[in-house]
Amino acid sequence: MSIFALILLAFAMSTDAFAAAIGKGVKIKNPRLGFAIKIGLTFGLIEAITPIIGWLIGRAAATYVQAWDHWLALVILCGLGVYMIIESLQPVSDEESQSPKQSFVLLCVTACGTSIDAMAVGVGLALVDVNIAVAAALIGLATFSMVTIGIMLGSAMGSLIGKRAETFGGVVLIAVGMWIFASHTL
Repeated sequence: MSIFALILLAFAMSTDAFAAAIGKGVKIKNPRLGFAIKIGLTFGLIEAITPIIGWLIGRAAATYVQAWDHWLALVILCGLGVYMIIESLQPVSDEESQSPKQSFVLLCVTACGTSIDAMAVGVGLALVDVNIAVAAALIGLATFSMVTIGIMLGSAMGSLIGKRAETFGGVVLIAVGMWIFASHTL
């Protein structure tokens, strides 16, 4: 997998966390950069760990699915992409618009919730030629950056960008899945 595809994948994985960060930023008047960085680090670390977990699971199963791994990567990535697009079209729930003063545990739970897709992508990455350390680092860095920016922009931009970013992330996942499939079948 090329570095360009990995960068696209990393930013696609960060879009749901970016949307959540914008939602949190909307509720915070004049957020401080230090606060945004702390939240960004939390999300980035969790988002970097989950594809490694998925990759380990995928590697354990890789010997059983090598003949059709490109099909599996296509289905996983496109399925996640479609799911992200559908989620982006749903109205924002009351749970997503709670108070910005949340405990660290709740912050971690939110970060884990936005990282489930990264774990599934990690399973898919185990089936293709990719350096998981580079992929995980890029995903974590992209998420850190996007969440930090999302918190800071949230009060200025509102929820307008959040759902559109998630839609874009879904489209990118579908494109990466199709690229993996095409590169193995053509």
